[in-house]
Amino acid sequence: MPSHTTIPFEGNLLLDALNARDRAFVEPHLVRTECARGTVLFEVGDDVSQVTFPLHRTIATLIVPLRGGRTVETATVGHEGAIGGVVSQGYLPAFTRCIVQIEGAVLYMDADRLREAKRASPTLNDLFVRYADCLLAQILQSVACNAAHPIEQRVVRWLLTLQDRLGTDALPVTQNVLATMLGVGRSYITGVLGTLQDQGLIVVGRGRIHLLDRGRAEDACCECHGRVRQHFNSVMGAVTAPGGEILAVDATPVDAEPPWPPGAVPHGSREVAR
Repeated sequence: MPSHTTIPFEGNLLLDALNARDRAFVEPHLVRTECARGTVLFEVGDDVSQVTFPLHRTIATLIVPLRGGRTVETATVGHEGAIGGVVSQGYLPAFTRCIVQIEGAVLYMDADRLREAKRASPTLNDLFVRYADCLLAQILQSVACNAAHPIEQRVVRWLLTLQDRLGTDALPVTQNVLATMLGVGRSYITGVLGTLQDQGLIVVGRGRIHLLDRGRAEDACCECHGRVRQHFNSVMGAVTAPGGEILAVDATPVDAEPPWPPGAVPHGSREVAR
């Protein structure tokens, strides 16, 4: 097993938030690997025996396969979170497929080792319980959005979700990926993107979609992105950049009163001043 000197925590906000004592519970069990775009982390029905922590700009999505080959995205996870045995106390069969949509490095560890760490540390357990709540909130809001809102708003919501995790206006997503995430045909998504481009919200490039104005995009989006973001910021004590990128989360339990240093951002802050 790699030693703690070869497995840096930097790059995943959940791990970054841990204090030295809690890091010691998980660090010896972490393994780093690179994932290509399209890597399947687990399939429907697989025993989810590992917890995966995306690093930096690596992004994975949870997808529900449907009859006829269609799929629908239910959650997007980047450097702010983790995938796999986060909620459960052991191995359980996966209900969704998990695919890496934006390639990059991840850290992973056995779900059993995380379970032991959560038993040993109340603060570590609290952090993962709060994160699991936020992941569930994202899934539930996605269900509501897919049922109630037009495709144009759903596309903007997904692009904003990517920007929250990437911190860039140039989003490395193709029309094929968008069609797969939203459960529609490629030709249909091409027309939707054309409409959004005509409205001056995006520019479609080769392998890229450029989000031109975040403020206008948020206005054009349904309420779903804002609700999930607000819940995450409140529950996780998140710090975000003016451009939307999630910069940090807080491991301190919500009901605690930490001795905030000058200039620090307390729980419930939703953004660094815009």
